[in-house]
Order: sequence, then C-alpha cells, then structure tokens
Amino acid sequence: MTATQRIATGTVVAAAVAASLAGCSTGATGSHAAGAGAGASGPGRQQAAPAPKSLVRLIGDGSTAYTGAQPHLPRPERLKPGQKPPQFVVFSWDGAGEDSQKLFSHFREVAKANNATMTFFLSGVYMLPEEKRDLYKPPQHSPGRSDIGFNDEQGIADTAKQLRLAWQEGNEIGTHFNGHFCGKDGGVGQWSVEDWKDEITQAKQFVKTWKTNTGMSKAAPLPFDYDKELIGARTPCLEGQKNFMKAARDMGFRYDTSGVNNQVWPGKKEGLWDLSMQLVPFYGHSYEQLTMDYNFMVNQSGTATQGDPAKRAFWGHQMRDSLLAGFQRAYDGNRAPLVIGNHFESWNGGVYMRAVQDVVEAVCNKPDVRCVSFHQLADWLDAQDPETLAKLRTLEVGEAPREGWEQFLSDRPAPAPKGVPGAPAAKP
Repeated sequence: MTATQRIATGTVVAAAVAASLAGCSTGATGSHAAGAGAGASGPGRQQAAPAPKSLVRLIGDGSTAYTGAQPHLPRPERLKPGQKPPQFVVFSWDGAGEDSQKLFSHFREVAKANNATMTFFLSGVYMLPEEKRDLYKPPQHSPGRSDIGFNDEQGIADTAKQLRLAWQEGNEIGTHFNGHFCGKDGGVGQWSVEDWKDEITQAKQFVKTWKTNTGMSKAAPLPFDYDKELIGARTPCLEGQKNFMKAARDMGFRYDTSGVNNQVWPGKKEGLWDLSMQLVPFYGHSYEQLTMDYNFMVNQSGTATQGDPAKRAFWGHQMRDSLLAGFQRAYDGNRAPLVIGNHFESWNGGVYMRAVQDVVEAVCNKPDVRCVSFHQLADWLDAQDPETLAKLRTLEVGEAPREGWEQFLSDRPAPAPKGVPGAPAAKP
C-alpha cells in the first residue's frame, strides 16, 4: 500500500476510529501541571478528548494511527535569567504491559491523581502472540527465543488499551526491546551496533503490526505513529549501552537511560541525552544505591523475589526513604533531575510498588516539582541555553549555588569581591 493509499484509507475510516478512541478515554481528576514548563502549573486536568475525525489516519494495517499532537505534552519553556530550575522527577517502567496484576492501569491512575506523567518502556514481544513467536528473530539467538516469553490475545488487548490511555494522558511509550537477553550467552552486552538496529526495528514492527498478528482487525489502533513516538529506551539489565547508543543515534533516538549516574545535571553521550538512573543515599547504610526496584531487592533479599515476610515492610520503607532522601538532596541542592526505574512486579509481596506510590504522592505535588516523562525532560533540556546547562553541570551532588540561584543563573557578570581592583568603595 502506498503512502497516498494509506492516508486515503485512514480518512475513510476516520469516523469509526475516532469513535473507538473516544470510547477508550476516561475522565481524570486532580490537577495536571504543564510538566516540562519551567514554572507552569495547571488549574485542573481535563478529560482527554478524542482526536478530530479529520486528524485520524490509520498507519499500515491500522495497528497505529496518526491522531494529531499528543495531549498533555506541554511546550517547554526556557529558564529566564536568574530563575531557579524546577525539580524534575522521572518515574519509568521497564517491560510495561498489563497482566492480571493490573499494575499498568493502577499506576496510570496514580499518575493522574498526583500531577504526574510517566514513561512506559514497552517490551515489543508483549504485543506478539505466543503462536507467532517465530516472527521474532533475536540477534545471536534462534527464531522464537525470548527470556521473558510472549503474550496471549487477552494480554495484548489489555496492554493495547493501557497504551492508548497512557499516551492520551500525556505519558510516554518507549521501548524495552524484545527478548530481554542478559549475561554472556548471547546477551545484549555482546551485541553489535547492527544487532541493536535489528532489535529496535523488530520492537517497532511488533507494535506496528499487532492487529495482523492477533487477528483483532476491529480493535482501536494505538493513537500514535510509533516511528515518531519512539525516542528513547532502557536496555535489559543495563547492558550493551555503548553499542546501543550508537545504533539509537543513527535511528533518530534522543535519549538513553541505561547507565548509572550520580545526582548531577545530565549531558549528552553519542549525541543522546544521558538520562540514566542515579545513586541515592541507601537508608541504613553508608553507601549509595541505584534508583531501581530490582537493585533494592537484590541488596535486601538477594535473588529470592519473595524473601522473608517479616522483613518485607522494612524493605519497602527502606526503598521509599532512600528515594525520598535522594529527592530532598536534589530539591534543596543542585536541582538535578531525579530518575527512578521500576518493573511491574510483586517482588517481596509488592512492597516496592507501594514504595514507589508513596514517593509519587509525597513529591509530585510539591512547589516547583515536575513529575514528567523522559520525553518531556528531553524537550525541556533541548529548549535551554547550552551555557545555562553547562553552568548547572558544574554543581556537585547536593550542591546549591553559594551565591543563590538568582545570581548563579543571572546573565550579568558576578560583582567583584570587595577589596580587589574594580570593587565598589567601602562605605565610611
């Protein structure tokens, strides 16, 4: 089908698609700040309206569609001279999909209720049914291999519904790729740049053809063009970042979050914003901990995903208090964005899910805080004066400007200290 035919086809079915998308929208309560705006705030979150019929154009087999600009994705604002930067917090989810735990839908609601948007890293194989598994040809593995399995028709339908709603509410749909291969046996850490390009292409393809692969031809499409929507990712087990970033740069990505950083302002690597997770104070310990639920679990119960029930409440509180300590250190200090990573899992009885929700509820409604997706954060960073960002990167972990934010980010030169040539004369 040519591009002209595809647009024409999309126009013919626009009314049906718009009606279907409208049926997927839900009302929202609470407020919704203009997340990427440096000082913006919102009076109240409105229900996501369906795209006008004239803007709904199916893409390919109708698994995805162009429906216009994403709702609730605000235009970023450049910091004014002397303006204190907002405190950004990013909550992100690896391998996002909806299953019987219904954690995707739950955290969508948590975000709406707390002035937040989030990033959901979809695993492409979650849109591929088990019986079509051989369509996946993972690099350095036989066709149909996946360390996280595939999905069934109900799981795909449920995940598609959450993806629609999440995007319409301003959240980002990234990728966690497909088979989740870690370690030395063909793991992603051994993949070449070309292997990564192949994996990215397949991850996109499963999202763009889920209707064909499931036979659900009458289902509503995902309301975005995934080739344009997909601008960032996190690699499985945080492995293979070097070659992935080279591939991602060539394929038009704008950021990566597969590494480990300190709590400082981000810069670029391989032409991408390096928005990696960070080390925060580990409550009760003298060392720092990565801001990811899996790493807290490993440091608490080892490889046992369901450890000692008597310790679980403490473990959850430990993660919560560690994340809050990292937040406060940045909020009162250098205002570096805080990046938090999670999985939709019930490890140790679900204590990490409760910890994340506690943190969302504790920080996202504070003054000057913007709980945003990586997409929104990248937009904001791109909108800033490069000299301002370079100055922000001179601040160390937890370091607030000694002269105050107004002077630190002023476009005027700092006054000379008294007693040196050019300084104002001392008053008698």
